[in-house]
Amino acid sequence: MFEIRAITDPADADRVTAALSAAFDTGPARQYPTRDGRRTRLYVTADHRPEPTTWPAPDQAYALAPSILSEIGWTAARARAHLHGQPIDREYWLRKAAVLDRIALDEETATRPRTDATEMALNAALRLLEIDGHGDGNDPHPDPRGYVRQQYATWAKNQ
Repeated sequence: MFEIRAITDPADADRVTAALSAAFDTGPARQYPTRDGRRTRLYVTADHRPEPTTWPAPDQAYALAPSILSEIGWTAARARAHLHGQPIDREYWLRKAAVLDRIALDEETATRPRTDATEMALNAALRLLEIDGHGDGNDPHPDPRGYVRQQYATWAKNQ
């Protein structure tokens, strides 16, 4: 994070602030007159914009994934184990979000009637983001299901 100071004609202050906001991730601009009162001093707290994330395509992310039925069985077994005192861990939420994403993808490309698979996949993705510390509902993630694919591809490669 850094501070930008600009001295400009008062008529140009909004244009300069807008240009800085377009180039950087900025906070609100603070404006003060210069000592002579003819120009405006702008102070803006700024940071570099994060690089856009490229999410893996579904076929790439799930290339090493077991069948959907196998994953449903695995998540169901983990859910049953939770009823008997075993904790639900990140792997469970990752695999559950991934299998729901795969089901939703199949449905989104099919011509049959829609179910709530897309909504369920999104909710599971948001839960994974929450577990990973990337979401509290106030700052929406740009692509929750893309995040699931990224995390699943990394996890599957390391298994």
